Amino acid sequence: METSSVLLDRAIAALNKLPGIGRKTALRQALFLLSQNKETVHDFCTALDEFRNHTLFCKICHNISDTEICSICSNPKRDVSTVCVVGDIRDVMAIENTGTYFGVYHVLGGLISPMDGISPSQLNIEPLLDRVQNGNSVREVIFAFPATPEGDTTAFYITRKLLSVTNESTESVLITTIAKGISIGDELEYADEITLGRSLACRTEVKV
Repeated sequence: METSSVLLDRAIAALNKLPGIGRKTALRQALFLLSQNKETVHDFCTALDEFRNHTLFCKICHNISDTEICSICSNPKRDVSTVCVVGDIRDVMAIENTGTYFGVYHVLGGLISPMDGISPSQLNIEPLLDRVQNGNSVREVIFAFPATPEGDTTAFYITRKLLSVTNESTESVLITTIAKGISIGDELEYADEITLGRSLACRTEVKV
């Protein structure tokens, strides 16, 4: 689907790269932007440019941040002895929306998935082990993964690693997982706040 304008075609092609945006939707969005005043479009583009070029990832938990240490890790009211391990930044947002969790997080940046070529070495697993082994403050690690083969594999792998780390120290760490109020195969970001909150509250100990 080509138009009479090369510039419009380029705009459509750019918008079409966004997930869930087909060419017809991209065309509507491009024409909408064209109908706006130049200042509005400039502000829109500037916001995206600054977001891409200046967004940081927290040095402690790897969550998205505007500073080296995110607002959650730097909040003195958060319980640093409880670390909720998630696969994705969107999972942090989903859990925060429940308003029921007051610990801190650790974002892996994905889940172990041999089918997709994602190995443990590509995830932020070693920094998590360092937090538990060297921090001397972590008392519980919560796995908040989707009920999928990838989530189960990741939980099993990290549990074995954590057990080997904690066996080397005198301090034991409780390893738990959120209750299976989340449907099999569902992603955390699509779960309603009440179900996700109850899953956190009713978490169970992980045993291998």
